[in-house]
Amino acid sequence: MSQVVPYPITRARKVPASIPRPPYYGDPGPERYEGSDVMPEEIVAKMRVAGAIARDAMAAGAAVIAPGVTTDAIDAAVHEYLVAHDAWPATLDYRGFPKSCCTSVNEVVCHGIPDLRPLEEGEIVKIDVTAYIDGVHGDTCATYFVGEVDEASRLLSERTHEAMMRGIRAVAPGRAVNTIGRVIEAYASRFGYGVVHDYTGHGCHVAFHSGLVIPHYDSDRFDAVMQEGMCFTVEPMLTLGDWHTSLWKDGWTVVTRDLSRCAQFEHTLVVTEDGAEILTA
Repeated sequence: MSQVVPYPITRARKVPASIPRPPYYGDPGPERYEGSDVMPEEIVAKMRVAGAIARDAMAAGAAVIAPGVTTDAIDAAVHEYLVAHDAWPATLDYRGFPKSCCTSVNEVVCHGIPDLRPLEEGEIVKIDVTAYIDGVHGDTCATYFVGEVDEASRLLSERTHEAMMRGIRAVAPGRAVNTIGRVIEAYASRFGYGVVHDYTGHGCHVAFHSGLVIPHYDSDRFDAVMQEGMCFTVEPMLTLGDWHTSLWKDGWTVVTRDLSRCAQFEHTLVVTEDGAEILTA
């Protein structure tokens, strides 16, 4: 399988003027948010809607995956679904990102820019979609197969999903967020997988990225205590090789340094009285 390299990128897709833009639209700097990550029920109710739209938009993108199809075609399907449901594609012009979703192939860990590279039989591709509607976000990601993949890639994908779900099952009020990472890393280490440290889960609600960090590895550094109503993502990235990453010159595309394959899954959730409710399920 060939190494992923940059391909031409088409123009950003247009969004009807009737769809409200997020507050960070057009701002090249980091998103600014100083509020709480604990959301009232009326916001959580809106997030269920945004989460469902993001989930279904991701499925629309996945439906076109096949050998020879470009990741730009995936982006088109995602974009069309989002705007048809009055949602803004949150990645579009987020700090200058040029497309409506992220498509990360093989060794690309995350933030891959959809382009004109045709997918090849046996590859894996992560589709990461965030819908912004009615002032809130729904953020989700999954790993998909291009035709038939090898056993190592299949198991990596299945186990990455299971790692995410184990992390989510560790959510509870009163626990530190690093409990999630401890559970994920303990599971991943059983198979010798790397757990990416450089990119984490995050607070996600009225803000796309609030500043709250949800680690996917064991770390005492991140010890915020989970509270009922807190909203954030859990999105582990597991690798077949080393977890260390490099960044392409485009400033977005993250790859494993050793070019080993990486799988990722992501859900947005809210902490409940006795665990978590997945808002993008």
